Amino acid sequence: MRFIDKRIISHFDYLLIIYILPLILLSHILISETNEILANKQLMYFTISIIAFFVVFILPIRKKLRLIPILYWIGIGLLLAVEFWGVTKLGAKRWLSVPLLGTTMQPSELIKPIYILMLGYLIHSKPPPKDGYNLKDFLHISFYILLPFILIAKEPDLGTALIMLLVGYGILFIVGVNWRIWASIVLVIGISSPVIYTYLIKDYQKKRIADFISEKPSYHVQQSIIAIGSGGLTGKESENATQTQLKFLPIATSDFIFAYLVERYGFIGAFGLLVIYILIIIHLLTMNYYYKDDYIIRVFASGLALLIFLNMSVNILMVIGFAPVVGLPLPMFSYGGSSFINFIVIFAILENLIAFKYMDMYNFERKL
Repeated sequence: MRFIDKRIISHFDYLLIIYILPLILLSHILISETNEILANKQLMYFTISIIAFFVVFILPIRKKLRLIPILYWIGIGLLLAVEFWGVTKLGAKRWLSVPLLGTTMQPSELIKPIYILMLGYLIHSKPPPKDGYNLKDFLHISFYILLPFILIAKEPDLGTALIMLLVGYGILFIVGVNWRIWASIVLVIGISSPVIYTYLIKDYQKKRIADFISEKPSYHVQQSIIAIGSGGLTGKESENATQTQLKFLPIATSDFIFAYLVERYGFIGAFGLLVIYILIIIHLLTMNYYYKDDYIIRVFASGLALLIFLNMSVNILMVIGFAPVVGLPLPMFSYGGSSFINFIVIFAILENLIAFKYMDMYNFERKL
């Protein structure tokens, strides 16, 4: 048994952990400088996430792949429950109250790892042919992509819904779909865009778009740009970071933490953060090469890479005024429990899939 354990641990992807640790450390330093109470809460989230990581890592995911569709439909059930029994905050009904605990949970966050696993299960069950999936297979997988998208967009949480939609179709693009299907989709989207904007987008979402394309950015973005500009090349000392310390920069520990990072550490700090994210994304995407015959790993690694890339891109573009303010956190960097723990759980699932890839082979050798 010790022999098996050593071989499983030897396949653990330590490089991913090495990349993530600087993000967590720097995030905690920034939050500690602005709000000690939130920093202490963040330490609690770190503790919970470590426990969650080890619990998820030892689960027999590969042996129980047939349970993935059941988990997917449970997630869909929770999204449907939001429609009928959801808790409304700030005009959006996205949460469910948790009995006895006196707190709420957000099903749209919980379903993310299950959603990517479901796509991995579908593609693993029927891998794409040499020229990519045909229309029938594409529509079959699209059903599992569009269903959560519609339910989450209806809450309304268009930012999360679009991220999940792009992750789903991004995975299909990486795995392989016939090029004629993509050409048709681009054509349909181009023709239907005016109808979507007129009838399907909420008034407050239209206002965000209008604010974005107007000459004058919103107050939040104005203060964010001032903070970024004042950081210069190397940034300022904590007490001199006036935009954050004097509370001109709103939500400096969560949605606009990137602006505080630049005010504090300047262009060099921002560049270093982007390098870390790029290294994580490239590392995840290279798994398509190293595990080219294992569609579960390929899909999950690609889905995680896209999830990080899209959240990171939208958040940073939003902070510098190049995208509408949609409230998406910077992955594993912004303050927040549910998002951080969720990303750590997703990493734990991927580490599980990698480390236990050869488990059946180990068991066979042991019997011999």
